[in-house]
Amino acid sequence: MAAPAARILVIEDNALLRAQLQRLFADAGMEVEFASDGLAGLQMALDAPPDVLVLDVGLPGLDGLRLCERLRTHADRHVPVLMLTARDALEDKLQGFRAGADDYLVKPFAGAELLARCQALTVRHRSGETHVLRIGTLRIDRRQGQAARQDRPLDLHQTAYQILLALAEAWPRTLTRSELIQRLWGDAPPDSDPLRTHLYLLRQALDKPFATPMLKTVHGVGFRLQADA
Repeated sequence: MAAPAARILVIEDNALLRAQLQRLFADAGMEVEFASDGLAGLQMALDAPPDVLVLDVGLPGLDGLRLCERLRTHADRHVPVLMLTARDALEDKLQGFRAGADDYLVKPFAGAELLARCQALTVRHRSGETHVLRIGTLRIDRRQGQAARQDRPLDLHQTAYQILLALAEAWPRTLTRSELIQRLWGDAPPDSDPLRTHLYLLRQALDKPFATPMLKTVHGVGFRLQADA
């Protein structure tokens, strides 16, 4: 039996872009609904959670950041959120992740990339999946943006948390360095080695206080998590 078509909810106030996205998703065989303001879109997402929410940041009624925060607080399941914005500064992206976004795409964007990111989100987040990921004694609450191991909270800065979340969502697969860099910084990574410091900080919080390390380096490939129980 063929898998049901992915359901996409787009909250975007630009009528021309909505029309373009209507054609794009329909041609890809996806079901798509639209809202043009934040309050109406939030209610739609809570009433019938989509497989992916494509969310503009600059919205009337309720902006995308506040909408995402309210969705994370009130939804009874994890709704994957892809934020669309013309703001491309690193701090803008980090604000989106802090609000609860799963991915971030800067306008203007290629339709093929938007489709690929939506498809990736539907794979990473199964329909009806809870907010909580568990790998061994590691517990990640995506609603709260918090992680704990052996019931001990992990003190993680935002980027280290996003690395851990990406690895947990991919588990047991190994993520390459380029996949992690793309997930965190898109096409505009920092000039220096963007992962070294953040991986060090993640290891300090995730592994150093415990007997068994979970963050594994797969030499020549990338990084993965290994269950500790």
